[in-house]
Amino acid sequence: MYAIIETGGKQYRVSAGDTIYVEKLAVNEGDEVIFDRVLLVNKDGQIQVGKPYIEGAQVVAKAVKQGKQKKIIVFKFKPKKNYKKKQGHRQPYTKLVVESITA
Repeated sequence: MYAIIETGGKQYRVSAGDTIYVEKLAVNEGDEVIFDRVLLVNKDGQIQVGKPYIEGAQVVAKAVKQGKQKKIIVFKFKPKKNYKKKQGHRQPYTKLVVESITA
């Protein structure tokens, strides 16, 4: 059984027991997170598609960790104009473990 959920402007395919990294959520470590924006559920080969979401379907996950990804370098440069700008960015994330899917 798997589901496709939407969070943080992105879509994720999840199954029970999966570990996913999503855009930072305002939860503490150890808290339970419930996703009700379920787009699709596949249960024993039967596919249920929402318009846009499936009513009554939800995915329960547990927040394991809050963190930041590796640093990426943003370098802007304009030739012949003596313009250089170097900047770093670390995107925050929330690590989740999916506990159950109900549909």
